[in-house]
Amino acid sequence: MDRITATKTARLADECHQKFPLDVRVKEAIAKTNREKFVPVGFKHNAYKLDALPMGSAQWISSPLTVAKMTQYLEPQGADRVLEIGCGSGYQAAVLSHLFRGVFTIERIESLMLEARVRFRELKINNIHTRLDDGQNGWTQYAPFDRILFSASTKKIPQKLFDQLADGGILIAPMEVANKQIITSYKKNGTSIQAKELEICDFVPVLDGVQK
Repeated sequence: MDRITATKTARLADECHQKFPLDVRVKEAIAKTNREKFVPVGFKHNAYKLDALPMGSAQWISSPLTVAKMTQYLEPQGADRVLEIGCGSGYQAAVLSHLFRGVFTIERIESLMLEARVRFRELKINNIHTRLDDGQNGWTQYAPFDRILFSASTKKIPQKLFDQLADGGILIAPMEVANKQIITSYKKNGTSIQAKELEICDFVPVLDGVQK
């Protein structure tokens, strides 16, 4: 990352931190991630604003503040592997790559998955594993995961994802409740799952199947 970009990303991390106090490592991960690379060409001038941006296939790249919050809610300290449902532009996965040894991200829209892979390669991020699939299936081959993150809203968490969550693990998801969405944290202890509502949010919904 060149000096100008590094200054911009550091400033972005500071702005996020002012709005929502971040753990030092989470703040560093935002500062180390080149957001411009994940924003559509026509929106480069908006890359460092705290706004969500459109990115094709009727999808959005989450605001940096939302990404910072979701990352913080995962409580990455001491966790090794994270599964992300909904790769999108790849920005959230790139931030997670600074905090986890292995990032496993699934995207159902083929064009988005291919573009994200190119970005990861260009940025020389080698610890992100990508898969084209319906994310609601999870990724049994690499389970259990210490953390699971939904980057899209859902009405219900499939049981198979709780099965793929390690004991003591945390799953974070924007849940559709009545006519609003609430970021919810699920902690797994043995066979019990404890849910805790965190804050109101706005994400695109999880959809079934794969779009080629």
